[in-house]
Amino acid sequence: MVDQGRRARRWLGAAALALVVVSIATGPAAAVPPPPPNPSDSEISASQRDANAKAGEVGQLTNQLAEAESRLDELQSTVELRMEEANKALVDLQTAQDAADQAQRDADAAKREADAAQAQIDAARANLDAFISSSYQQGSTMGSISAYLGATSPKDLLARAQLLEAVSGSQLNALEMMQQAQTDKSNKDAAARQALQLAQQAQDQAAQAKITADSAQAAAVQAQQNQAAQNAQLVAQKTTVEQQLFEAQQRVSGLQGQRQRYDDWLAQKQREDEEQARQAALAAAQASNSQPSGGGNNSRPSPPPVASGSSSATIERVVARAMSQLGVPYAWGGGNAYGPTRGIRDGGVADAYGDYRKVGFDCSGLMIYAFAGVKALPHYSGYQYTSGRRVPLAQMRRGDMLFWGRGGIHHVALYLGNGMMIEAPQSGLTVRVTRVRYGDILPFATRLVG
Repeated sequence: MVDQGRRARRWLGAAALALVVVSIATGPAAAVPPPPPNPSDSEISASQRDANAKAGEVGQLTNQLAEAESRLDELQSTVELRMEEANKALVDLQTAQDAADQAQRDADAAKREADAAQAQIDAARANLDAFISSSYQQGSTMGSISAYLGATSPKDLLARAQLLEAVSGSQLNALEMMQQAQTDKSNKDAAARQALQLAQQAQDQAAQAKITADSAQAAAVQAQQNQAAQNAQLVAQKTTVEQQLFEAQQRVSGLQGQRQRYDDWLAQKQREDEEQARQAALAAAQASNSQPSGGGNNSRPSPPPVASGSSSATIERVVARAMSQLGVPYAWGGGNAYGPTRGIRDGGVADAYGDYRKVGFDCSGLMIYAFAGVKALPHYSGYQYTSGRRVPLAQMRRGDMLFWGRGGIHHVALYLGNGMMIEAPQSGLTVRVTRVRYGDILPFATRLVG
């Protein structure tokens, strides 16, 4: 009787368990969500072709922009050269003007000296003529001073003894010396006037050279401005196409994501259908054998962990600080550890662009802001080059500083990886991301982190 009661309770428990298992097995079928959209292969292919076309267009514009930037760099160098040539012409003109002024002063002084010498000679001759006239009136045997000076014998000289007493040899010698001095001063006056003429010719040539240099500088600046305008158009066009590429890639990703979600849904549904069948078969077997058993395991594996980035948090913070300033104006002398500051005057190109009125960064100022909190950097790219460990360009990595100017460092930028960098380029532009330029780049990068 007891055994029969136990067998009855065991059978009832198995039947109840089978009902529970069947209920669990059939439950998920009702809980499966409806299938998500499943884009066709042709839709995905068309979207991918559109994205590829935009990527090709971006590539072409990138190449055009690289060539345009190279041309702009060449024109910038030409402008700087023409500016120096204009400065040289200005210095030469000032020197020629000074030389002409000095030559004029020398010529004026020489003429005054010659005029004074002539006046002294004229006075001496007047005194001598007065003496000769007096000797005539006194009945002197001396008919004229020329007859005296032309005496040919000692007898003639003795007859003119009174005249020798009145007119001493020192007076005649003085007259001769004054005549020689007047000749020398006249020669000096002529030489000074010739020097003045040459100096004035040199001044005229320097003035013409200054006009030519100014014209060449203006033409170089105009060419640079025209190229800069073309670059701006290319940048705008490239930005537009890049946005179109991003949208096309988003469409591809969206369609591919829909396809993936549909495939995941299909796989999940298949797994759940298989699990229902397995649970139903197990329940039937348990019911037929009247043996209790545990339910199936419906737990799913946890998703794999997200892989951590390879770059350090410090480098990423440096890059993020630099990237946060995209579009900020270039201002020569601007920028510190706290952000953009007003630029300063340079007496040249920066002033022409009004950098002293702008709030922004120059190249080294952007590096100061990016590395604030990591290392305090001086506001000079040459000193920044020696502020950390130098590594060959072949080993450069994200967060390194790159430098240009083999004849003297004049620019610095922050390397972002994949051939890209961020920089504050030059007057008239803004902080931007661009491809690394290898013309005139130094063979080593400077590493402050890592």
